[in-house]
Amino acid sequence: MSIKGKAYIMGAYEHPLRDAPTKSTPQLHAECAKGALADAGLTKDDIDGYFCAGDAPGFGALSMVDYMGLRNVRHTDSTETGGSSYIVHVGHAAQAIAAGKCKVALITLAGRPRQNKFGFGGGAKPGQLSDGPPEAGFENIYGGSTHNTYGMCAMRHMYEYGTTSEQLAWIKVAASHHAQWNEHAFLKDVVTVEQVVNSRLIADPLHLLDCCVVTDGGGALIVTSPEIAKSLNRPKVKVIGAGESPKGPMGGRQLDLTHSAAVWSGPPAFAEAGVTPADIKYASIYDSFTITVLMQLEDLGFCAKGEGGKFVADGNLISGVGKLPFNTDGGGLCNNHPTNRGGITKVIEAVRQLRGEAHPKVQVPNCDLAIAHGTGGSLGVRHGAGTVILERE
Repeated sequence: MSIKGKAYIMGAYEHPLRDAPTKSTPQLHAECAKGALADAGLTKDDIDGYFCAGDAPGFGALSMVDYMGLRNVRHTDSTETGGSSYIVHVGHAAQAIAAGKCKVALITLAGRPRQNKFGFGGGAKPGQLSDGPPEAGFENIYGGSTHNTYGMCAMRHMYEYGTTSEQLAWIKVAASHHAQWNEHAFLKDVVTVEQVVNSRLIADPLHLLDCCVVTDGGGALIVTSPEIAKSLNRPKVKVIGAGESPKGPMGGRQLDLTHSAAVWSGPPAFAEAGVTPADIKYASIYDSFTITVLMQLEDLGFCAKGEGGKFVADGNLISGVGKLPFNTDGGGLCNNHPTNRGGITKVIEAVRQLRGEAHPKVQVPNCDLAIAHGTGGSLGVRHGAGTVILERE
């Protein structure tokens, strides 16, 4: 069953805070939900479907439905694929609506990583069994971290295709050009290629300015049936295609560090939507690191594998300048990466662009077709990808 045209994103809200020491995580979820409902012109009593992921505290959907007083929910989904969860949730919400499971779906994300002063830590002591993930005993002993696994992908991409640090830096430069117009952006200063490559090395070859920001906050989306959408006095953003896929190292067998799960999530989304990458006017691309963007652009078909460096060079991602405007809110590299999960903000900015509600300095003219894509997990090991194609009606 195709979801094309079966659901609409009618509400979108990004929490304005980037540092929230006085708010709880459930409170941030609730405030985001309230904002998205107000944007759509609905109330919490209209919600009959709720979607969340691992950032939702307590018993996840069960705790949050009760906390937010959602009395009419009859369908829940707590699919967890890291930062891509909320893009996957858009597809799942469209499927649930098409199947008659719900009519008004709420998707929320929120968290407070800036208040976590103790890092991630954990793990078993020598001689003890671990209740951690099954790969922990085989991989954690080598000191893998988010930074060095992405750095590993960047280094391999450079080795295979001649990609340079200067080319990666252009991705940060583009994000900073957009962030300067976003009053809520965590980093508003425009940077140069030289500033990026001269910032301190974090995980060779990735520098400090190749890395995303760490922010509190969150966001929410309202996805509705076509009938509900028609009754609302709001711009309509139609979901016309979706795809999702995992990718893992499979014990190291046939491991290719230069491609992501987007090679599997992208094609079905484009096929269902009946469009090609060349048709896309605006792209929200997950930017946990600059290498994440470059690889996903290749894997989604915006350029051939190995040509991402050339594609992003010289400002091709900057709105009003380049051929594919991306992350016009500043993205995770400059604006917001709430609770270390940037998927929902990708959908929110795509909605803004399709509605014509992005900042005038970065609004894409005649923007009628957009993609939101994200990864969750770690690019260098196991991760999930989610892709949605959205159309202005």
